[in-house]
Amino acid sequence: MMTERREVQVRAGAETDLTALTDLYNHYIRETAITFDTEPFSPAQRRPWLLSHPKDGPHRLLVAQDSAGALLGYATSSAFRPKGAYATSVETTVYCAPEAAGRGVGTLLYRALFAALADEDVHRAYAGITQPNEASGRLHARFGFRPLGTFTEVGRKFGRYWDVAWYQKDLR
Repeated sequence: MMTERREVQVRAGAETDLTALTDLYNHYIRETAITFDTEPFSPAQRRPWLLSHPKDGPHRLLVAQDSAGALLGYATSSAFRPKGAYATSVETTVYCAPEAAGRGVGTLLYRALFAALADEDVHRAYAGITQPNEASGRLHARFGFRPLGTFTEVGRKFGRYWDVAWYQKDLR
């Protein structure tokens, strides 16, 4: 449990973050249905994902780090679909370290992400949220996402089926 309040910095993700980013994501793979990945990654396996998010352009990776250097979370905007006509659409996501949940880290990350995307040629942002996840639903609503619909029982993990609610945010 974290008892000391530390200043949080949001910055572009870097290759030096790869191990911490991989560890954070692997927690969600092993412990939750928030991601539908089912096998943990090594940092080497995760490196292409990191490199697909440059410091500029529509596909970003931002990290939140405390003053002691601990990774508290990350946010990304990634290609929504691989076909050319989807180029002005992005899928966004936020992952917070378990000890950072409820501390406003997701809000800081999304605020910085959408500020970074403001000058990019991006028309819409989409987010898929495994259900139930009230905290993520509230975060996305706070940033102007509106519900589009739910894919029912679209993923199977931990021996059960999960629904994914899809949300949209207009960026222009």
